[in-house]
Amino acid sequence: MQYKIPLIFTPQPEGGYTVTSPLLPELVTEGDSFDEAMANVRDALAAVIETYQDLGRSLPQNAQIQDAGGPMWLETVVTAP
Repeated sequence: MQYKIPLIFTPQPEGGYTVTSPLLPELVTEGDSFDEAMANVRDALAAVIETYQDLGRSLPQNAQIQDAGGPMWLETVVTAP
């Protein structure tokens, strides 16, 4: 299953990022770099899904991508010269 989850990457003073989601407050992870933090999101999301299943809760309907073969909307930050 594919999900669209808004993510907030907050830079930390010691370096790296903490990642949270306003849609899933239980999703919290971090990484020493943006790439590492992004990679850790998958594990954090899996843990949130497992917790929701254990509690008999479902993810918000708007998080689930119904047509995985259709177009996807991605917002990202790009550095340009």
